[in-house]
Amino acid sequence: MRRKICETQRAAFQRGGYGCFQMQTSNANEIGLIARILAGEKELFHELIRPYERMVYLTLFSMVRNETDAEDAAQEAVINAYRHLASFRGDAKFSTWLTTIAINEGRKRLRKAKNSAEESIDEEAEAHEGDYTPAPLTDWREIPLEALERKELREALRVAVVELPDIYRQVFTLRDLEELNVEETAQALGINPGAVKVRLHRARMMLQKRLVPFLKTTAPARKGFFGRAL
Repeated sequence: MRRKICETQRAAFQRGGYGCFQMQTSNANEIGLIARILAGEKELFHELIRPYERMVYLTLFSMVRNETDAEDAAQEAVINAYRHLASFRGDAKFSTWLTTIAINEGRKRLRKAKNSAEESIDEEAEAHEGDYTPAPLTDWREIPLEALERKELREALRVAVVELPDIYRQVFTLRDLEELNVEETAQALGINPGAVKVRLHRARMMLQKRLVPFLKTTAPARKGFFGRAL
C-alpha cells in the first residue's frame, strides 16, 4: 500500500495548477468497492483511493508545508485509511472521512515536530460567527484563467497560499482547492460551519492583498478562477 504520490499531481501544485478537484467515483460505486475490499479483494483499494491522492497530498502539504513530509504523511494517511476501512460507516462521504484521516495525520506530525498541540487562534472572534456576514470581496477571485499562464502570478499564488496561517490555509485548501462544501469542511476540521466561513473569508482577503499588484495589471474576467461563494 505504500505508494508514492503521483509526481504529476505534485508538479501541478508546484506550478500553481489549482484546477477543480473532481470526483471520479460515485458514492454508490465507492460503497460497492469498499464492500468488495473488505470481502477480500484488497487490490481494489488502489482504485478506491486513486481519485483522492491529490486531495490527500494537498491537505497535508497545506499543513506541513514541506513536499517530502507531505508525501510521507500522505502515504501514512492512505495506509491508515486501508487499515481502518471497516470503520467507515457511510454516514459521511468517503472523501470527507479520508480528509479527516489526513488532517489527523498532519496534526500528529505537527505535534511531534513542535512538541505541542497546534495553535488555535481567533477563538473569541469565531464565538460570534453565527451573526457574521462577510464583506464583499473585490477582485481577488476574478483572476482571468489566461492570467494564470503568467509564471509570476502562478508563483505568487502558490507562495501566498503556503504562507497563510495554518487555520486559514487548511480551510482555504479544503474549500477552494478541493471544493468540499462548508459542512464537509467543518466536519473534517472538527469546527462549526460558521468558523469555516470566517476563516475562508479571512484567507481570501489575505490572498487578495498579496495578489493586488498582479490583479491591477489584469483585465476583468468573465469567470473567476475559483468563483465560489463562502
